[in-house]
Amino acid sequence: MRPLCVLIAIASSALLLPACGSEAVSVPESDAVAYEGAEIFSTHCAGCHTISAAGTQGSANRALRVQGPNFDQRTESYDEALYAIHNGGFSGAIMPQNIVAGEDATKVAKFLEAYSGTDVIDPPRPTSNPQDEQGAGTAVPDVVGNAESSAEDTSAGSDTGQDQLQQSTSTTSP
Repeated sequence: MRPLCVLIAIASSALLLPACGSEAVSVPESDAVAYEGAEIFSTHCAGCHTISAAGTQGSANRALRVQGPNFDQRTESYDEALYAIHNGGFSGAIMPQNIVAGEDATKVAKFLEAYSGTDVIDPPRPTSNPQDEQGAGTAVPDVVGNAESSAEDTSAGSDTGQDQLQQSTSTTSP
């Protein structure tokens, strides 16, 4: 009976180990800075952040109210990534400050800039309406007066734009 229990325990652990989310880094070694950044990201950031290029599927913070961003679905610039590394994320609430520092932080930021956002889908944008292109139906009410009429009025010796603003607000008051 005991050998059966040991066999079941070994089989169970073999099934559960792949669920830890460790995959290989897919950044080419020829891109040395990004590759090293991916390696550093994999060892320091994988617990909370997901990015397929580093083979990470962050899940350590799933019980927290805030989860680390999935960088496959979010694009980061170099400056944004470096800011987050130095300041503990953007809110400063969960991520440890300076989890990587110096040259390592630079490599991670360059890696994120190059490889984040691979699964970002641009939402559909509204198409332009032919009437809008001709200006039909898009008029904005002229409450204060436009800049051209203000310039003409002031050159003709009439009230300044500030006076026009006061006049327009006084006429609209109850």
